[in-house]
Amino acid sequence: MIRLALDAMGSDKGPAATVAGAAQVSLRDDAPHIILVGDTAQIQSELARNPHAPERIRVVHAAEVVPMDASPRDALDALPDASMLVAARLVAAGEADVLVSAGNTGAVTLACARTFARLPGVGRAALGAVVPTEARHGARSDPFSLLLDAGLTLDPSADDLFAFALMGSAYAQRISRNPRPRVALLSNGAEPGKGPPAVVEAHARLAAYAALPGSPLDFIGNIEGMDIPRGTADVIVTGGFVGNIVLKMLEGVSDTVMRTARAAGERRWRYAAGLWLLSPAIRRVRQVTDWQQYGGVPILGFDHLCIKAHGRSTARAISNALKVATITARTDLVGGMRAALELR
Repeated sequence: MIRLALDAMGSDKGPAATVAGAAQVSLRDDAPHIILVGDTAQIQSELARNPHAPERIRVVHAAEVVPMDASPRDALDALPDASMLVAARLVAAGEADVLVSAGNTGAVTLACARTFARLPGVGRAALGAVVPTEARHGARSDPFSLLLDAGLTLDPSADDLFAFALMGSAYAQRISRNPRPRVALLSNGAEPGKGPPAVVEAHARLAAYAALPGSPLDFIGNIEGMDIPRGTADVIVTGGFVGNIVLKMLEGVSDTVMRTARAAGERRWRYAAGLWLLSPAIRRVRQVTDWQQYGGVPILGFDHLCIKAHGRSTARAISNALKVATITARTDLVGGMRAALELR
């Protein structure tokens, strides 16, 4: 059985959201075993409010919590029994397969770095993110591409970008059930020589790796910003500085479009009538851009996996994050990343 260690105290909503999400998952026929890590009294109180399968849930006490606005290093130094650290230790000790947390992103990443080992050939970790796309991806017809890094490694080397590409490909293979995900570097032009030195060098190395007999990588070269929403690539590789800006820009565009359409409908009845006719399409846009349906994103680069959920996660988002974590464990994502990295 798959076992997941959930930081029950992470997220802005605390155990009310995390425990409710875990309780929902526990009722499924193929549910994993979920270890809720945090304050036992609060967790038990929330469990009492939510229908759940008690045989699939275990509670492990952790007396401390990392605040969402805390300095990651200072917080972990001062709080050795923080819920995210205790959960990470359970994974490292083999008592759980995947760590899931909606807590402070920097602190969760540092907890992984202090508890897990790096995969061979990985210098720095990458945070994944999903971006909505016009094209569908893989056997699941997922309406999103994976972008990494989304904010952990701000100025990556060619080695880092190379490793991100291999890990991202392995992730897309399993999550989207895509046997040959198209992997691209984000640059300011499609030509191999475009971009900063690290991107140019990574391009040459990825192209050479993809040409090897039996290579698991389908490298399509560079793409530009306009290619992201089109879904030209299944996996988009970039540094954390650029990746985070791209992610926030796409979120802002989605919000602006929705607000503009609503304001137009309020000003003129003709616009309101048009919006009514377009309402099915608008609902679809909302669904595609709803981050809660994706649950969580991976922190890649370690010998154990962490799925990072949004700090504002509701029970629904936590439930979906646990679902993603279950898939990564069942498909041996870490083993797939290790194999791809060793082939180089």
